[in-house]
Amino acid sequence: MSRTADIDLVFARAVTVDAVMRALAGEGWSLQEPLGISYMVNNDGLFDWQSASPDQAVEVLAMVDSPDTIDYYVGVCIYHPTAATGGQLLFPAGRSRCSFIPTIDRRKLSGAPALTDMAWYLNALVPPLLAVGLVSYEARDLVD
Repeated sequence: MSRTADIDLVFARAVTVDAVMRALAGEGWSLQEPLGISYMVNNDGLFDWQSASPDQAVEVLAMVDSPDTIDYYVGVCIYHPTAATGGQLLFPAGRSRCSFIPTIDRRKLSGAPALTDMAWYLNALVPPLLAVGLVSYEARDLVD
């Protein structure tokens, strides 16, 4: 049995990864996670994640927001150092939606540790994303 948790976020219009990151930075989120910076441009169907050093954040954002990548899935890992948790932000072609998957030290519900503390993630992600046009979300925590 495995567990899948994610939050699908829908925006009123296309967004850039940079705009999303700037909004989330105000809530303490960062591209820098314990292993550096992780990103992905899925131009070959393999979802091959790459690593970069923290001083390459500007270049990583330019790459994932490049016009050359608009037709591909792109992703970045985000991390909240104060809360010691994070995950993947995945943006499909078109960039009017994205998904957050808590993959870095997933926060668990106290009293039910098998379940993800979705309320914490929603409170940390949704309010700052309203500034970039967030209009809806759907959160799931499922057993496969």
